[in-house]
Order: sequence, then structure tokens, then C-alpha cells
Amino acid sequence: MTSPTSRFPLITFVGGGNMASAILGGLVRQGHPVDRMQVIEPWDEQRARLAQQFPGLTLLAAAGPELATPDLVIWAIKPQTFREAAAAAADFLGHPLHLSVAAGITSDSIARWLGSERIVRAMPNTPALVGLGMTGLVARTAVTPEDRTLAESVIRTTGELVWVSTEADLDAVTALSGSGPAYVFYFLEAMRDAGTRMGLPPEVAYQLAVGTFVGAATLAQRSGEPPQVLRERVTSKGGTTHAAITSMDAADIKGLFETALKAAQTRAAELGQAFGA
Repeated sequence: MTSPTSRFPLITFVGGGNMASAILGGLVRQGHPVDRMQVIEPWDEQRARLAQQFPGLTLLAAAGPELATPDLVIWAIKPQTFREAAAAAADFLGHPLHLSVAAGITSDSIARWLGSERIVRAMPNTPALVGLGMTGLVARTAVTPEDRTLAESVIRTTGELVWVSTEADLDAVTALSGSGPAYVFYFLEAMRDAGTRMGLPPEVAYQLAVGTFVGAATLAQRSGEPPQVLRERVTSKGGTTHAAITSMDAADIKGLFETALKAAQTRAAELGQAFGA
């Protein structure tokens, strides 16, 4: 008799760090059985943490004959270790769909290392850890509609997603949303520090800053109106907000911010060139 859990795809994670944990947690919350997932993670401490967090999860220090042939492999590793990990695991994976969340590494490199064309690249971000991630995806031409559905079903457990047309677009996604949480935290730091220098207790300034970001982002998401319209509604000419915006425009904050994002986009492409040979 077929086990009820066998209806779920068997998923292998190569790498067991934060992003793998976020996806594992999302899948478990959506009812994916732990015994239909396995993780290859060389670090003893990380395997111990995963074993405590997900009892019953199959954990391996390295790929080998004991690895069950998966339907999907999620490559949740650093770009600089991808090639080595692929060489070590490729002979034990069969012919699954491959989903890579490694920044910069192109699908051409992955296809060459794994001998497979069924590859989806994804760029998630750290809010996936709390189920509020934003992920961009791009697929090679050999990826079937069923493959796309499988990749989407996994990524949706961590938040929202968008498909883009080219891998160059994914470098822009990396700069915008992949690295984006760091920009938010950067502004939260700045707002907290400014509020403190203006006389507020640091914890109060931080609470005000976080609440403002959450509220403004939720308003933007729900209203459907362009951000400039929302901004103009709280920017009365001659008022306090107008003074702040005028100051930022004079300093060309938008221009500086675009320069910063382009630097991240360039670095994403460089990672692929540096580690994808």
C-alpha cells in the first residue's frame, strides 16, 4: 500500500543554514511531512540544531549511497562552495528539478556542473524566516509547467514570489529585494539614532521607527496607489514632512540610493563570474 506521505515530493536540501531553515519551516507549517525531506549539511553544530528544530528530519554530513533519490534539490549554499558541493553530490541525486538560492551563480554553470537543464534560480530574502519573504525566480527553457508549479509551491511557504524573464533580471532582483532588508535595517538604525539625538530614549525611537516602516509598507501594499501619491498625501507644502523631503532631495538621496543598488547588481554578476567557472 502506498504511504500517504509518498504523495508529497521528496526534497533534498544541500546546505542547512538560515534560508534552508526558513524553507523547511514553511514546508512543515504547510503540512509537508518531515520524513519527505533530507538535508546534506557538513557542519555538526548545524545538523544538531536542525535535528532539534525538526525532529525526524534526515540529516547527512555528505551525499552518499544512503541518500534517497529526490524529486527536488534545493541548493541553499554560498556561491563560493557551490561547485565543490555539486561535484560531491551529483552522482547521488538522480534527475530531479534543481532550485538554487545561491546568489550570482548562473544556471549555465549549474547545468554544466550537474548535467541537468531542469534548473530554477531563486533570489529570496531574509524575511522568509518569518514567512514574509519576497523571492524572484527565473527558469531555464527545459523547466516544465509542472516544475514551475513545484518550485512555486515550495517558495510560497516563505512569502510572495515573482517570475522574471532573464538571469540578468535576477541580478536586479538581488540588488532590490535580496539585499533590500539590509537597507531597511540601515534606515531603522539611522532613524533610531536620530531620534535618540533628538532626545528620545533609544528604545522608544526604535519602536517608533519599526512601527512606521511596518505601517507604511502595509498601507502601500493594501492601497494599490503609487508611492509618490501616498507620499504627497503626507507632505503638506511648508509642513514638517515637506522640510524633511526637501532636505533629502537637496542631498540627492534618491540618486545615492540608486548608485548603491547598482553596486549590488554589479556585485551579483561578479559573483557568478568569480565562482561559476
